[in-house]
Amino acid sequence: MIYIGCHLSVSGGFAAMGETMLSLGGNTFAYFTRNPRGGKTKDLIPADADALNALLAKAHFGPTVAHGSYTMNLCAANEQTRRNALDMLEKDLCRMAYFPGSLYNFHPGSHTGQGTETGIQLIADALNAVLTPDTKTTVLLETMAGKGSEVGGTFEELRAIIDRVEQKEKLGVCFDTCHVWDAGYDLVHDLDGVLTQFDRVIGLDRLLAVHFNDSKNDCGSHKDRHEKLGLGFLGADAMRRLALHPALQEKPFVLETPNELDGYKQEIHTVLQWLGEA
Repeated sequence: MIYIGCHLSVSGGFAAMGETMLSLGGNTFAYFTRNPRGGKTKDLIPADADALNALLAKAHFGPTVAHGSYTMNLCAANEQTRRNALDMLEKDLCRMAYFPGSLYNFHPGSHTGQGTETGIQLIADALNAVLTPDTKTTVLLETMAGKGSEVGGTFEELRAIIDRVEQKEKLGVCFDTCHVWDAGYDLVHDLDGVLTQFDRVIGLDRLLAVHFNDSKNDCGSHKDRHEKLGLGFLGADAMRRLALHPALQEKPFVLETPNELDGYKQEIHTVLQWLGEA
């Protein structure tokens, strides 16, 4: 089995997200810790966090996945941008302490002309600055499509970051199917080969969450344009094989497809049908 859900808005509160996901038929979800295109964050009310934790336990949810802001660039050329990103990361991880067992995912960043090697080092330096033996939350590096100056468009780049972080046990990877496909990994014709390569380079034990998206573009396009399940270049058959693959079981699968809630409800139902659980 896998856990299936989608991205939800935290604007109505944490417990409300859990109730919404139950109404959609899912058993995990993701949310942005702060404005995805800015730096502001909603105040956390401890009683609201407690109510969500109680609901997740009662309904047997899988791990939920918090997502860092898109503006959090730990390897930017601008020093103030890097400082702001480090502050966001540190504060986000403090908030995550309210949600034991949850995961925290972020885009590694864009080196903005400094070169991939410099970007990798800056990301690792930032993680070394905030991760300690007492950090309770597992931090996930997201696989990227490799557009522009993005870091993380290859498995090797993610491995290089992990290798330079002291608290390696605090790190995992979020496997975004659209990004991996757009980066040039052929999930349609060589799914087993791609996962074998991931295992060789990074290790499947670090693959802790999946962003489950079809793609508007062909393999290797480096575009990062998500599509609804079965309507993109990956197609329904490949998406189904991903959901059923033995190496990906027991993982939270988060839909980031271009949908409203009704569309997510239908996609969740489709995935549950594939799993024989609908």
